[in-house]
Amino acid sequence: MTADPNTLASLAPGDRIEALRRRMASIPARTDGAAAPAVLTEHSEARFETRPETITESVTSVLEVPPALASLLPRGGLARGSVVSVDGASSVLLSLLASVTGSGKHAAIIGLPKLGLLAATEMGADLARCALIPTPGSAAIDVAAILLDGMDLVVLGLAGAAVPPTRARAVVARARSKGSCLVVTEGRWDGADIRINSHVAEYTGIGQGYGRITGFSVDVEVSGRGVRPRSGRFDLSATGGAVGWTASAPEEAAPLPLPQAL
Repeated sequence: MTADPNTLASLAPGDRIEALRRRMASIPARTDGAAAPAVLTEHSEARFETRPETITESVTSVLEVPPALASLLPRGGLARGSVVSVDGASSVLLSLLASVTGSGKHAAIIGLPKLGLLAATEMGADLARCALIPTPGSAAIDVAAILLDGMDLVVLGLAGAAVPPTRARAVVARARSKGSCLVVTEGRWDGADIRINSHVAEYTGIGQGYGRITGFSVDVEVSGRGVRPRSGRFDLSATGGAVGWTASAPEEAAPLPLPQAL
C-alpha cells in the first residue's frame, strides 16, 4: 500500500491529517488484539501525548528478529513500546522488516524511497503487510505518530535530520501506549532504547578481485540504556533458496613456527 507522495507533502496540516485518517481505514487490524486505530485531531504536538495508564499489556512482548541477531538484543527481539535506532548496513534494517512481516505482523515504512524492497522479499518479507509512504515531506514524524496506532512496526527515515527531544518524547509516549515498535534510521534521535550499528566487514566469492559476490559479513553492535554493549559478526548468504543470517565461525589462529611458539 503506497501513499501518493503529493498528498502528504503538499497539503495543509488539517487536510494532511484528514488524508491520513482515510488511509488508516484501509490498514489491516493489528495482530496483537489491540483496539482499532483512534482518529487524531489537529491541535499541537501535545496531541501525541498519552497518559501512562493507557499502556497496554502488549508492551511486554517482543517482535521477531532473525535468530542470529536475537542473541545480541537484550530481550531476543524488538520490544513493543520501544524506540530502536538502526544505522549502517541496510541489510540489517531489511532483515528486521522481513522477520516482522514474515511472521504475519504489519509494518509501515516512512521516508525511505530507496529502500531495497526486493532484497527484503528475498529475506522473507511480506510486502502485502507493509504500508509505504516514501516521501512524506515535513510530515514524516506526524505520519509515524499516527501509524503507531495501527502497526506493529513503524520504520521512520529521518533524512539526516535531528529530532528535537520534546517532539521525540511525545512520539515515544505514543509508541509505548500503543505497544508498537518505532525504528528510526538516517538521522539523530536522542534517547532511543536500543541502538544497532553495523558495517560490512568483508565480501565472499570475489576470489582474486573478480567474480560474483556470493555473500558478505557484517559486524553488528547493539547498545542502549542500561544495556551492556554486545557485538558479533554475521554472514549473509543464500541457502536453500532464501537469504538469511548465520553467525560467523571464529577464525582459527595460524600455528606459529616452533621458535616463536617456544
